[in-house]
Amino acid sequence: MAGLTTHVLDIMNGCPAAHMSIRLLFEGGQVLVQTRTNAEGRCNDPLIAANDMRAGLYRLEFGVAEYYRAKGVQLPEPAFMDVVAIEFGLAETDAHYHVPLLVSPYGYSTYRGS
Repeated sequence: MAGLTTHVLDIMNGCPAAHMSIRLLFEGGQVLVQTRTNAEGRCNDPLIAANDMRAGLYRLEFGVAEYYRAKGVQLPEPAFMDVVAIEFGLAETDAHYHVPLLVSPYGYSTYRGS
């Protein structure tokens, strides 16, 4: 299965990060996708379908402060983690890339998943 997927886990509350905003940009800042996670912290569709994969540099932007404020978390202004941006490259257009995000208001972790 080729394509690009993501999911977000809220490690502050120990749950999927439902309804978090996500933007996917391609080289030069071209916005490819604007979406939100579902109740499971995943996107309903791949961010890039297998047929649309192309090599290059990408940037995922996650609306972390917006998400936590919507859950009633008191954050300073500006928030320490406003938008978490992950920049990565796709080299293999026939591969599956999964970029998960584990996040709290004060830190995050990511990796290439499976």
